[in-house]
Amino acid sequence: MSAVRILRVAAGGDGVGRLEDGRAVFVPRTAPGDMVELTDLRAQRRFARARVARVLEPGPDRIEPPCPHYVEDECGGCQLQHLAAGAQREVRRTIVGDALRRLARLDVSDPEIEPATRELEYRTRITLHVDSRAGTIGLHPYGRAEQVFDLRHCLITVGELNRLWAALRPLRRLFPPRLRTLMLRLDRRGGCHAVFDSASGARWSRAGELRDALAADGVDATVWWREESGVPRSVGGGPESFPATVFEQVHPAMGDRVRAWAISALGSPADRLVWDLYAGIGETTGALAAAGARVESVESDERAVAEAEARGPSARRLAGRVEDVLGRLATPDLVVTNPPRVGMDPRVSAELARRRPERIVYISCDPATLARDLARLAGYRIERLRAFDLFPQTAHVETVAVLDRAS
Repeated sequence: MSAVRILRVAAGGDGVGRLEDGRAVFVPRTAPGDMVELTDLRAQRRFARARVARVLEPGPDRIEPPCPHYVEDECGGCQLQHLAAGAQREVRRTIVGDALRRLARLDVSDPEIEPATRELEYRTRITLHVDSRAGTIGLHPYGRAEQVFDLRHCLITVGELNRLWAALRPLRRLFPPRLRTLMLRLDRRGGCHAVFDSASGARWSRAGELRDALAADGVDATVWWREESGVPRSVGGGPESFPATVFEQVHPAMGDRVRAWAISALGSPADRLVWDLYAGIGETTGALAAAGARVESVESDERAVAEAEARGPSARRLAGRVEDVLGRLATPDLVVTNPPRVGMDPRVSAELARRRPERIVYISCDPATLARDLARLAGYRIERLRAFDLFPQTAHVETVAVLDRAS
């Protein structure tokens, strides 16, 4: 079998080595400095992929992964548990810098990264998948999205949700039929939620029994149910007021730090017109309004907009896709944009380039789409760049780019 030395970690978390013929080989679960024996080598014309048969010589930053699922089930939820925390942060910094240099052709250094408040038990939301044929509920093995292993405990998820899952696991007989996913969520007020998502046509008559069984076990949770393409509704344990499926950061404490840094980077927003694009439940809008800004926000999820209105303070809030409604907004002085992983639609980039606000603060959860979008904003230069460690144990990273209009 072939053996290679791992040189670095690429976007996505795979280690990268060189085969004897010079082609790069991507190997998951490897660390810089590892000498590994390869198996399942799949060669392409310009690169190859493989898996680890044996670690012949560990690199200096390799550690024993703390989660049994990471090794036993090759859990795909984490990619970097075999690396020490400091080495993980260096990997994530490099992923950001490399994307901007390689994809956007920008002359930038790897950004500084703000460490996470904790390395484990930080996620306040986890989505479990269902394999009805295998009878398993859990997560996908790495690189095998068609399979689901049975989850016992997730080390990066908060204790409250692990306790909820421990109580739910023996109650599967009470789950709705044709179940596709189960999302567990801890809200900001400390409430636990279990959101069952079934295929269309299912009927569920045992939600009350499930809620009672949880209560008898000392677990307080609101039970939600959604049929395919429908709206989730509370079927046990709580009112309809909290929209459990509205997007919110899975690491709220670090999300708050990202938001605070981004707003600070805008400068003084008082008496300025500020766009808050992809506004979610309005936390950034609220902070901007509290700082004296006149805010126009856009969010596609109507439930999130309703939640933002209920929270206040006052702002002009539009529900719809950003690319569809920007033409209805006044020209801004400043912009905060926080798109999903796919980045901004090209029409949004074009409209920003046409309106030419003084400063754009772009919050990104994907360095590749950030690089693409920055390349489209040719009339702007990066004034500051900072990464935030929102997703320890994974290859994901949050980045904030501060863009000033070129003179």
